[in-house]
Amino acid sequence: MTYNLGHLSTLSRPRKVAFQLILDAGLIVFCFLAAMTIRFESIDFLKNIEIWLPVAISSAVAIAVFWFAGLYRSLVRFVTGKILASIMKGVLAFAVSLLLLNSLLISGIPRSVPIISGLLLFLSIGGSRFVFRHIFRRPIQVTKQPVVIYGAGESGLELLNSLFHGRDYTPIAFVDDDRHLQGLTISGLPVYSPQQIPRLADGTGLEVVLLAMPSLSHTRRREIFASLESMNLEVKTIPGLSDIISGKAKISELRNVTAEDLLGRDAVTPNEKLLKRNITSKVVMVTGAGGSIGSELCRQILVQKPKTLVLFEISEFALYSIEQELSELAKHLEPNIRIVPILGSVQNAKRLNAAITAFQVETIYHAAAYKHVPLVEENVVEGIRNNVFGTLTVAKLASENNVSDFILISTDKAVRPTSVMGATKRIAELICQALAQGEHRTTFSMVRFGNVLGSSGSVIPRFRSQIEAGGPVTVTHRDINRYFMTIPEAAQLVIQAGAMAKGGDVFVLDMGEPVRIADLAVTMVKLHGLTPYFVDNPEEVAPENGDIPICFSGLRKGEKLYEELLIGNKPQGTEHPRVMTAREIAMSPEQLMPVIDRLLTACKAFDLPEIHSILKALPLDYTPLDEELSDLVWRAAKEIDPAHRQSTVMTSIG
Repeated sequence: MTYNLGHLSTLSRPRKVAFQLILDAGLIVFCFLAAMTIRFESIDFLKNIEIWLPVAISSAVAIAVFWFAGLYRSLVRFVTGKILASIMKGVLAFAVSLLLLNSLLISGIPRSVPIISGLLLFLSIGGSRFVFRHIFRRPIQVTKQPVVIYGAGESGLELLNSLFHGRDYTPIAFVDDDRHLQGLTISGLPVYSPQQIPRLADGTGLEVVLLAMPSLSHTRRREIFASLESMNLEVKTIPGLSDIISGKAKISELRNVTAEDLLGRDAVTPNEKLLKRNITSKVVMVTGAGGSIGSELCRQILVQKPKTLVLFEISEFALYSIEQELSELAKHLEPNIRIVPILGSVQNAKRLNAAITAFQVETIYHAAAYKHVPLVEENVVEGIRNNVFGTLTVAKLASENNVSDFILISTDKAVRPTSVMGATKRIAELICQALAQGEHRTTFSMVRFGNVLGSSGSVIPRFRSQIEAGGPVTVTHRDINRYFMTIPEAAQLVIQAGAMAKGGDVFVLDMGEPVRIADLAVTMVKLHGLTPYFVDNPEEVAPENGDIPICFSGLRKGEKLYEELLIGNKPQGTEHPRVMTAREIAMSPEQLMPVIDRLLTACKAFDLPEIHSILKALPLDYTPLDEELSDLVWRAAKEIDPAHRQSTVMTSIG
């Protein structure tokens, strides 16, 4: 009965070490006998018993050196080329001791034999380790999925070694753009050109390509994916270079290529002076600190080492989460930075004023806002209260308390708004522009940009969850498009823009090219290695046409087909290549504040027709898609008797 060497992997660790000791001792004797046979071209030397004493002593010396060099502490399944150094030490010890002992004992061993036997010993002991590594790995490779590694550089080699230790993938080849590498064999795998991937897929059942190029530019990454998406191959990638260097991730931590990877842009080196100007050694407050933009602003601010970072947030859970994260981050950056979590609403003037005065805030980034267009469209009064009067409260208190800089986080939806949310953000801009005209020490500015990738309510997380659920993926309109930017890039640009403010500035971030949402949906489906197809109704499923259906659900309330970043058409450049400044319509405080007072009165009375007329009268270019505002509470109140309706609404508003 033949013994399956694979069963060695089931032995206890002491028994494995004992097996290696016996094997190595046997190989030492065998290599010595082979060397003597090569030297004498016969086996007559066996009659000379004096040769065995120096061989026995030299063998013991070699085994001892192997032991202390760590050869027997290495797991054979995971051995690499580094183990050859330990083997070389033992082989040299054997050859030198055999040569010396033979000279002392005059045993009749030719001087060439220690050299010959040493070479044979190095090859046999080293080779045995790699043979057994192959045997031990072989059983778990049967169920592994074949993959191609795109990138035959250092990252690709490290990923290859990680995959050998894992149980999910078995690499079958490298793919690389470098023509000098194509046709070579690296670590036992052939290197092909990207054009040969279809042939590999047809011949091996390949379904997954692993991108092992962490420093790859977004432009090149998009080009690679574009070349792969027609093959219906799933694309995974290793973490980015910055995450690997910072220790946040390891090369072996594979993940799906995301829309963020493809839509993001190559970073522009930030202006360190601008990043530090309003932050370093100052007391900084971020309102809405637990939101998507607010939390990233806090992370970027912390890196610039403020004296104190005040987190002002209405959501208890969001505040707890960001405070815990930042406290941990501060330990590694600057333990002396004070992080202050404050629960409160930006509409609560007393609470806000107490926080600003107690901590002597010098810079405010106002990110608190209701930003989901359909929700604000159905909750008009609360949207106005938070976005308009919340901004008015924070901005006035900033002026009254001589806060040095106030930066409003605005949106592209404020430009010629079709939604209440967009209108409220444009009014917030008008408030800051008006206050900037007054006599005070506060520098007011606004930073306007489009959608950020991965923010709460963003289309990308929604598409991802729909794909993981098996579809359908719902797109509101076939032609709808949006600008996109990564959250870290947006936050970094907001900080730099605010540092350039002179007062009343409207900054506009360069968002790149707009993206068709339907194309984005198709791309995201293909990123998961699936085939998309279009249907007219979410209920229509046709598996023969593909894996994930995509349907068009129609524009939601207040939603525009195309977003704009400018009201005018002549933005001016700044000292940062991705930040522009625009001259937009402004109102004086004397013109604006009476209208704001009327708006507050209308909100308190829950008078939607009056609110609608005020929004239309202000210089917002507000063009709602519906002739009437439609608030959920207002609509429900209409169904009861008018007198009861008025009392119910007024009671609820307080």
